[in-house]
Formats: sequence, C-alpha cells, structure tokens
Amino acid sequence: MSDDHIRKRLLLLMPTTTYRAEPFLEAAQQLDIEVVVGTDFCHVLADEWNVPLALRFRDPSQAVVDIIDYDRAHPLDAIVPVDDKTTEIAARACEALALAHNAPAAAVASRNKYRLRTLLDRAEVASPAYSRYELTDDPVQIASEQTYPCVLKPLLLSGSRGVIRVDTPETFVEAFYRIGRILQHSPDLAPSDDPDAQRLLVESYIPGVEVALEGLLMHGDLRVLAIFDKPDPLEGPYFEETIYVTPSRLPEGIQQAIIDTAEQATRAIGLSEGPVHAELRINNDGPWVIEVAGRSIGGLCSRTLQFGLGISLEELILRQALRLDIDTLEQCGQASGVMMLPIPEGGIFERVEGVEAARQVEGIENMVITAKKGEILKPLPEGGGYPGFLFARGTTPAFVEQALRNAYDCLRLRIKEELPLIKS
Repeated sequence: MSDDHIRKRLLLLMPTTTYRAEPFLEAAQQLDIEVVVGTDFCHVLADEWNVPLALRFRDPSQAVVDIIDYDRAHPLDAIVPVDDKTTEIAARACEALALAHNAPAAAVASRNKYRLRTLLDRAEVASPAYSRYELTDDPVQIASEQTYPCVLKPLLLSGSRGVIRVDTPETFVEAFYRIGRILQHSPDLAPSDDPDAQRLLVESYIPGVEVALEGLLMHGDLRVLAIFDKPDPLEGPYFEETIYVTPSRLPEGIQQAIIDTAEQATRAIGLSEGPVHAELRINNDGPWVIEVAGRSIGGLCSRTLQFGLGISLEELILRQALRLDIDTLEQCGQASGVMMLPIPEGGIFERVEGVEAARQVEGIENMVITAKKGEILKPLPEGGGYPGFLFARGTTPAFVEQALRNAYDCLRLRIKEELPLIKS
C-alpha cells in the first residue's frame, strides 16, 4: 500500500464536558481517519471504560509527556484542541513531535487575557486599555483610579464567566469581591501555582456592535470562514450571548476592516496554525479586538456553518490539520444562525416547554436541549454554558434572526429554586 493510502491518525483533545465530541467524530468518520480522544478522564476509570488516552489537563507538562509516550506506540499525524484549556497542551505536544502547531507562547496568550492585551498593545492593534490587579489588592483604592464605565474580568476564565461591567466606584468594589468568590469556586482553573489564577483585569468599556469571526490559519495566513453578527446589544452588566447570524449585514468595507484587524491580532499573538475564533466590537473608531482564541467557535454553534457540498466546520478543521485538500471554504448559499438559550434564573433545571411549537416556526432547522433534568443552572457571571440551542436557516440574515426570535417566544424554561444547604 502506498503512503497516500495509509490511514491517518489524529488526536482530539477535548474535556468530558464538551458539546463538540459528536460532530468531530462524525467528521473523522466521513474522512475515514482514525481518531484518538484524549480527555480529562479519571485514570482509575479510564482503563475500565476503555478511554484511549486519559490526560491531566490541569497539568499540561504531564499531559504532554503522556501524549509523547502514546505517539511512540501509535504515531500521530496531527493534534487538534477543541477548547481553550487544551490549546497549550496541543501546541507543546505538536512542537515536541514536529507536527504543525502554534507556538506554545501564542497558545497561552490566546487564553490569558493579560498576555493577550499586552501583545496586542505592543503591536498597536486596537483593543481596550487595561490594568492587572491581584485579588489581595485594595478594590476601594483601585476603584478611585478608574475611568467609568469599565469592565472587570478574570484572566483565565472563558465564555464571559466572571466578566462584569461597572459604572461607579461602588459597583466596582462589589464586582471585584464577586469575581474573587467566583475564582475561589472554579474547579476548571489552571493549576493553583499559576499566579494568574488569582488575578483580574480591568479594561476600558468599548461601546459598539459586536461580531464574531471564524477562520483557519495555515502558515500564519488567515482564511476567513464566517463573520457572525450579534444583533442583541451586549452592554452589560453581564455579557450573555444569544443570537449569532451569518453572513454579516455590515457594509463590505467594515467587514474588510474586521478581517484586517483580526489578522493583525493573530500575528501579534503569534498564532499560525488551525482554527481561530475572534470577537470584535465596531464603533466610529473602527474595529476593536475583544478576544482571540486558538480554537473554533464554542458550544453547538458550529452547526450553523456548512461549506461546499455540506462539509461541516469540524471536517474543515480536521482536513486542515492533516493537510488534506480543502476544495472550498465558501459557505453554502443560505443565511444561517443560532440562538444560545439564556438562563433566566438560577436553579434546578426541570424541562423546556414549547419545544414542538418552536420547531414548527418557519425557518427553524433544529433545536437541541443540552441541559439534563436535575442539572443546576447558574446564569452569568457565575455560570457558564447554555441549556439549549436553536438553529435557523433561510434566504436572508433578517429572516433567520426573526425566525430565532419567533421560536424563542414559544419556549418556557422551567427551573426550580435550588434548596439551600442545611448546615449541621
């Protein structure tokens, strides 16, 4: 058999809590490649449950050693991280195995908000003014030095967790202490010896409309896959995202400015390979970079994107990682969108009512409820994730947006109040 017909082997790094396992595994099956799943699974149960590669994501150095050991017996052709916490591990392992990769320092910067801001500032890429503080600092003194409004955020959390806009010194102090409590109860933080786990960032608030950009990097060149409009205003105090719609309705010149700014940002950070997800705000001064991540769009939002003859985003990512042909990066013709169902209040999830009525709304393609009965839901800024997703497709972005809103109006989330713990 020629080398061209040897079956490729790819390592997917994904946490056990990810939504993305199924679409990536389906894409691998379509491509007839062997996928090994590396996950943060209990090592005691890993053998019993036949988990191929159990890794300690909270100990990146050990995870890299384990991947290298695995590669000796089962040579890998590529490693793809699925979320923020696995990007550094993927970069370091790929570097050790001489596979296409991002520089480890770039992977760290893309998930550490202070390092991200520092690199963007050095490269003169438009992004918010910022200062870093210790949780042990005096918030009253810091609050007196700020220009309002401003935004407080943890350095290492993602998905808008712990991100709070404040408009006065009094609300600044309250938010400062609140973020401290969130960090104390966040099991998914980096190892406790990482000082940034106990630090926060204060940024200037950037007004304007927000968009998300999805792309693929190869040898440092950014190939844009989609620009998503976020039609709901994200003005705080918390930043729960709801609707994404593509293609963007912004003027062509503004879209090009978004692309140019995103590309400047990836170069400033040092990202060069694989998926990239960027969040930007646009006002009269142009685009401003809010976030840049060295992974693809989160949750189930990737289901909004189809390329060529129905190729998924996950398949494109796997093809690019393995250096397989990518026939087209053009999206299929119709507009599409997703709505991440907001959590109206904290408590115990019971059910979603009106699902069938929502599915019957013209333009709605699918609805997926991801929350499980009995699961404790927490809204932002403490919580993370969404109880479900609505998907729509249609002739125009405006039609898609309205379909999502009409379907959401059919729904009622039933959440039972969580009983307080009884102390003995």
